[in-house]
Amino acid sequence: MGKTGTNNKTSLIRLNKYISQSGVASRRKADELIEAGSVKLNGKTTYELGLKVDPYKDKITVKGKPLQLTKEKVYYIFNKPKQVLTTMDDPEGRPCVADFMKRLKKKRLFPVGRLDWDTEGLLLLTNDGDFAQRVIHPSEGIPKVYLAKLSGTPTQEQLSKLVKGVTIVGGRVRALYAETVRTKTSKKYDWVKIAITEGKNRQIKKMFAKIGFDVKKLKRTAIGQLKLGNLSSGTYAQLNQFQINKIFHDVKKKTNKPEARKKVTKKVRKKTTRKK
Repeated sequence: MGKTGTNNKTSLIRLNKYISQSGVASRRKADELIEAGSVKLNGKTTYELGLKVDPYKDKITVKGKPLQLTKEKVYYIFNKPKQVLTTMDDPEGRPCVADFMKRLKKKRLFPVGRLDWDTEGLLLLTNDGDFAQRVIHPSEGIPKVYLAKLSGTPTQEQLSKLVKGVTIVGGRVRALYAETVRTKTSKKYDWVKIAITEGKNRQIKKMFAKIGFDVKKLKRTAIGQLKLGNLSSGTYAQLNQFQINKIFHDVKKKTNKPEARKKVTKKVRKKTTRKK
């Protein structure tokens, strides 16, 4: 296993990258497909994650379907409703993202990352695996912004703990910022705007649980500087290059206001000292 039937090393690429460039899934999801035995190389099932293949000579299938490099890259924003799976198919027949995008079936789109069954809001779909990898990888530091309705009213001290970092199942995580959003809907429950760069399973709900709150509702409203805006629930729109660039545009990471004021005060004092 591992031979690709070619001596031209310059044309070889990693199997997971080839799968992502074929518009099937992100590289992370491609690795899961390989580990699950869903990928065949020249008729034989392969479980080797680091395998390199020749896209011009090797025959590769995923779940029995042959792959080919996607020529046209497309990008969509979708407002996912609650109680919808972030998948393009479901063997159990539950509602999934593909049910809302039947006209785009031929484009072989896949979701960028995921939103939980009961989480709504901004979801990206594409056939560009490299784009998806860049959006979801924590090293890129792209903020994912959410609005969370909590089972109570957190104090500023409690929210500051999320910014400093908490330990959940899967490791230590932190918020870029977490701040109460004033609403007139309820005096009993607070809405909190929170931004993270990781994407661990049920991460935000676990983070709020660490400071003593359940999340009653959760909605993603932005990725980078790309906002959901007035896109209706269950609808989608194709992104242009300007909108795509918003995802990766440098975003000034917010900090707790008291800490920010301290930094500004120090700078002013230094400048004043130099003038004297």
